[in-house]
Amino acid sequence: MAELVYPPVIGAAHTLFKTLDIRIDMKGTEHIPRQGGAVLVSNHIGYLDFIFAGLTARPSKRLVRFMAKESVFRHKVSGPLMRAMKHIPVDRKQGEAAYQQALDALRGGEIIGVFPEATISQSFTLKSFKSGAARMAQEAGVPLIPVALWGTQRLWTKGRPKNLRRSHIPVTMRVGEPIEAPTDQYAGAITRRLRGRVQELLDSAQRAYPHRPKGTEDSWWLPAHLGGTAPTPQQVKEAGAS
Repeated sequence: MAELVYPPVIGAAHTLFKTLDIRIDMKGTEHIPRQGGAVLVSNHIGYLDFIFAGLTARPSKRLVRFMAKESVFRHKVSGPLMRAMKHIPVDRKQGEAAYQQALDALRGGEIIGVFPEATISQSFTLKSFKSGAARMAQEAGVPLIPVALWGTQRLWTKGRPKNLRRSHIPVTMRVGEPIEAPTDQYAGAITRRLRGRVQELLDSAQRAYPHRPKGTEDSWWLPAHLGGTAPTPQQVKEAGAS
């Protein structure tokens, strides 16, 4: 059932992106394995990240099964599609079942997509990574594939209205070389190495990004350390505590 649904959904997304004239710059897709299991790990800055991260596997003719919060599967539109594409619902109070489902899929040769920050980064900088992706890769004996996305926050992100009009927004994606996850290493150490690699890819994507804010009002999507007006990680933390 998934393969009857997933490819048309990807095709529809491509059509939408062409209609919106989204300029996709994607490099490193040769690092996505053409067969066998892998954990694809991406930063998380917008609600459409799973679509763009999934596109990185298209040149290798692979489909990515993403782990996503369970509420998405309850939605009357997205729910049936997510289930038909074999994405994995995650109940944060009872995550064991989702973890085991992902492990089974990895051992069966699937690519599982994970956002180890768990939530969208409102500062558009990398948050700390949870170790679940590394632990899954260790247990399944598969590599980790680091991915960085940039520009997706301008389309639709937390606390901002959707911008799905023909606005010529570029999206830059970078895929890194596989990272092994040997069982004789601590998952925390592998996670730190993985996060460092995603940061390098994110820096590369930001350097290659062709747009700059048009002015102060348009600088909301740029992190503070790059001269933008997005909140700093500390400001996000303080706002969440207030």
